[in-house]
Amino acid sequence: MKLSIRSHRRGRLAPLSFGSLLSIGALGAVFSPPAAAQLAAPDGGIPADAATPLPNTQPVPVTVLTNSPNTARGLIFVTPTSAGPGAIEGPEILDGQARPVWFKPLPTGTTAYDFRVQTYRGEPVITWIESQGAFSTGPTTDYIADRHYHVIATVTAGNGLTADIHEFHLTPEGTALITAYNTIPYDLSSVGGPSDGLVTEGVYQEIDVATGRVLFEWHSLDHVGLDESEAPVSTSPTVAWDYFHANAVSIDEDGNLLVGARNTWAAYRIDRHTGALLWRLGGKKSDFALGQGVAFAWQHNPTAADDHGLIRIFDNEASPAVLPYSRVIWVRHDDVHRTATLERWFKHPDNLSAGSQGNAEALDNGDTFVGWGALPRISEFDPSNNLVFDAAFPDGYNTYRAYRYPWVGEPDTAPTATAAVDEAGDTVVHAVWNGATQVASWDVLEVSGGHISRVASAAWDGYDTAITANEDLTSVVVVAFDHAGIEIGRSAVTSVTP
Repeated sequence: MKLSIRSHRRGRLAPLSFGSLLSIGALGAVFSPPAAAQLAAPDGGIPADAATPLPNTQPVPVTVLTNSPNTARGLIFVTPTSAGPGAIEGPEILDGQARPVWFKPLPTGTTAYDFRVQTYRGEPVITWIESQGAFSTGPTTDYIADRHYHVIATVTAGNGLTADIHEFHLTPEGTALITAYNTIPYDLSSVGGPSDGLVTEGVYQEIDVATGRVLFEWHSLDHVGLDESEAPVSTSPTVAWDYFHANAVSIDEDGNLLVGARNTWAAYRIDRHTGALLWRLGGKKSDFALGQGVAFAWQHNPTAADDHGLIRIFDNEASPAVLPYSRVIWVRHDDVHRTATLERWFKHPDNLSAGSQGNAEALDNGDTFVGWGALPRISEFDPSNNLVFDAAFPDGYNTYRAYRYPWVGEPDTAPTATAAVDEAGDTVVHAVWNGATQVASWDVLEVSGGHISRVASAAWDGYDTAITANEDLTSVVVVAFDHAGIEIGRSAVTSVTP
């Protein structure tokens, strides 16, 4: 008897002799995909396989508040974080109903940021940042993983700096754009601070992913004065003043860098080769005359929205509040006449005000996906600014950014099963396949008395799907099927816990 997990179509299974199965090898070995490659941890410490078996923990639950059938296609990418004790943290993929598809729990003291789908060497990959210790001070590594959830590359800052958690942006040239913070002694007396003070400047680096070589580096203190900051100056010689607060870097429409600084209320275009500051948009020294409604404050995530001078910005307007709500704005800058006009904007119907963090992403269908940063909310708006999706994390949690992307994940480890008898005498089976995005349904097979037969089925309901079989079973197998009814994975035989 020969079975293929890629072509075996779903149908009624005839009873098979358990002895004949043993004669061709253990059931799990017959039906499992190839074992995961044993890759060395790129940084010597964190396992390279990002789909390792989960410990006894579950990802943060997310509650859907609004969900229209007209949302964009794709899965949702978040990094739930919390300052509370015992918080469950790690990069997480959700489906459109906020059910977990993939979760990578992180050890205590390590937090993930900026989890999304990007392209590396012509292939879709997932990327995220992991940082240890306090904000922007602990060891920080940027990760790239393939569709099998294996880490294939890592990036760290060069030239003696520590990478920051705000940005990990891959370019078509195989490079990564990242942020870093650099604190140095500095005379702050010109802005009312101590002459022997400390200042934290923003640094942007472009790094060759394959070699780790720094190709470009830019320091804010070389181009942006202390007097441009909106943040209150530190009056203590031992407390550093974060005058700039770099929080975004990407490729602008002309191939140069578009960067953002929260504490100067400005976005900047930087020459990608010379480092020259080409213009400021917003802030105290804007190179553009700002039209009505353009001015933004404490903003995040400025991103080129087209090739003709349109920039999309998550405008926090908070901490302290400038407007009573945060908003997403589209600003058109005219580089010839040096004017900037507001083309579009929206706010959340609940007047959400995000004290920090946040982003806005353009989706394929014209919608905009929004992470509300410090608030426990993620949303999607259609081109007419109507709210079509809204979801909430538990109180105390937030996600630095949030995205929606199409993604096909194919872990090359087999699904696993656990099973136990509940108080009613039924067998509850958990079918687990972390990161497998093509599973539509599960079958539970009983392996007992020399035979194997189907005893229960259920639609996929998260990477850990619970299935109740109204029988007292001794050993089970779970089988995964895609939407075409083709078997795509099967677990090893699992004994039922009485």
